[in-house]
Amino acid sequence: MRIALLGLALAAPLALGALPAQAQSNEGTGSAAIARGDLAAAERELTAELRIHPGRPELLLNLAAVYSRTGREAQARSLYLRVLSQDDVLMDLSADRTAGSHAIAQTGLQRLEGVYTASK
Repeated sequence: MRIALLGLALAAPLALGALPAQAQSNEGTGSAAIARGDLAAAERELTAELRIHPGRPELLLNLAAVYSRTGREAQARSLYLRVLSQDDVLMDLSADRTAGSHAIAQTGLQRLEGVYTASK
């Protein structure tokens, strides 16, 4: 299964650039709210969708990114680890670039470690 990612510069942290994850459609992934900078709306949308679809990696990654950007590193770390505990899913970053959900989660964790180290 492949899941598409929307090419905007904000949510799921990737080595190639931070992009909000997006499934087959943009609806329910928080991508539009993230793109607008409305992280509170993105969080509401993502938590509602996760109640229905608790294991979707694009939802978990976007919510982890929201948590990270709003200073909730422990919650973000927990979601990244949750993605890593599932099967690796190939995600489209753009029409010609892909990355696995595990690689995205690993990058997110590394960035959180950088934040933790810098704040010591």
